[in-house]
Amino acid sequence: MNYKEVYEQWLNNDFFDEETKADLLSIKDDEAEIEDRFYKGLEFGTAGLRGKLGAGTNRMNKYMVGKAAQALAETLKDHGEEAVKRGVAISYDVRYKSKEFAELTCSIMAAHGIKTYIYNGIHPTPMCSYAIRKLHCKAGVMVTASHNPQEYNGYKAYWEEGSQILDDIAGQIAGHMDEIVNFEDIKSIPFEEALESGLANYIDASVEEDYYKEVLNLTINEDVDKSIKVGYTPLNGTGNIPVREILKRRGFENIYVVKEQEFPDPDFTTVGYPNPEFPKAFAYSEKLGKENDCDILIANDPDCDRVALEVRNANGDYVFLNGNKIGALLSYYIFSQRSALNNLPENPVMVKSIVTGDLSRAIAKKYGIETVETLTGFKNICGKANEYDRTKEKTYVFGYEESIGFCYGTFVRDKDAVSASMMIVEMAAYFKKQGKTLLDVLNDIYAEFGFYNERQVSLELEGVEGQERIARMMEEFREHPLTTVGAMELEKVIDFKDGYLDFPKQNCLKYYFKDGSWYALRPSGTEPKIKLYIYSIGKDEKESVEKLDLIEKACREKMDSVK
Repeated sequence: MNYKEVYEQWLNNDFFDEETKADLLSIKDDEAEIEDRFYKGLEFGTAGLRGKLGAGTNRMNKYMVGKAAQALAETLKDHGEEAVKRGVAISYDVRYKSKEFAELTCSIMAAHGIKTYIYNGIHPTPMCSYAIRKLHCKAGVMVTASHNPQEYNGYKAYWEEGSQILDDIAGQIAGHMDEIVNFEDIKSIPFEEALESGLANYIDASVEEDYYKEVLNLTINEDVDKSIKVGYTPLNGTGNIPVREILKRRGFENIYVVKEQEFPDPDFTTVGYPNPEFPKAFAYSEKLGKENDCDILIANDPDCDRVALEVRNANGDYVFLNGNKIGALLSYYIFSQRSALNNLPENPVMVKSIVTGDLSRAIAKKYGIETVETLTGFKNICGKANEYDRTKEKTYVFGYEESIGFCYGTFVRDKDAVSASMMIVEMAAYFKKQGKTLLDVLNDIYAEFGFYNERQVSLELEGVEGQERIARMMEEFREHPLTTVGAMELEKVIDFKDGYLDFPKQNCLKYYFKDGSWYALRPSGTEPKIKLYIYSIGKDEKESVEKLDLIEKACREKMDSVK
């Protein structure tokens, strides 16, 4: 069937509720919107499902989520009786429909005889990962669209290690989704009935308490300046309670919270796009920080798996630090301090993605720590921790990627902004006691290791035409690479689509110049964007910025030439 026929089917089938039909009637004269909603079904990948809320096969709604939940149930049954008995841990964020989708998952699992364990209220993504491991579940579900705008939601699937599913499991789930031709075939019982039967269970408070203990065990130094002043915003998401609780237990009492962004708000009214990767997310925090003389400002995204940072400079203004700079600082602090305390494990490893900067690699090398690279995504980064559990050949210490995701330790196998927020505050307090800001420390790092700089450019292209143009851009760069940019000469090209080392194939291109600078290009896996990552090395900031400008200009011209 074409998209118009599928639209008519949804509109005229009594199975779909009145809310759905009203939504569909509201777009009856908008051909482009009808096409976008029905030209394909949401595809289940390693990131699960993600899309705009609304009626349609290409939208997040209870029918598409129901297909995904039943497909996960069938996949668990494929893995045997033990998998069914171990069940699924579930959490959800503050977004519209998140609680509904989480409870629907419990209802569908119960209809298949599969146990579920669900948090009673909003909880961060890392706590979902932790619950899977703590409760020995076979799988997990986190209902979230992370940092996407308010009209989005998502459905992330996890496997028994507590990390996001890889291609093999994603393929099995996608296959079972394809088998569901009629939505009427999705089995479900009421959520309250699932609770009464014992198949659905609320997660005990002791699990959360054990998580806090694990986070506190990451502490490296107690002898820090606990009078440090911290401005904090959860951006109306799930981080408000756990981050403040862990900082309180850690002894940091001067925590100032942005009141307008303190409590859950699925509209993200004060920020719109709740992505702390962008400095504008700190607008309210900066005002609060100046009013209270805060040393640093930290911000979490709505599902609290990522953390961003601003640091006050000598003029009293706040300087935004991107994920590469935060990662370099954390690497330096963790590795130097643990080395000094002589408590690094044998064969220690830092894991980072292929589009993350190399400053941390230089730092790790100094302290005898191997750097291992993976494809983007914490399913791959924490996948290395899972691998080392099996082989015992190496020990995962710290992992991160440039998009402000960090994982220190292994009790959680995904990005964890609760633990990362604690470590950032500890780090800032440690250096404050030495009379240094984190900007001072970063400059010390540059002086020792060289001036590494970076820039990310994202081009948003929505809809069918946008996706096709992104594909054409990738092919243009693939077929006609930039051989010189200014005085920089191309040295090496890696096309991850062809396969590289033992990496799974991915549509990503990486270009290395002879001076050590490089850039990478890839379509986003979760948003309608093409992303350009640019990295330079210079003798000072001026030279590094000049190189960034040259590479960006050349790449933008090439991207703009593709229509």
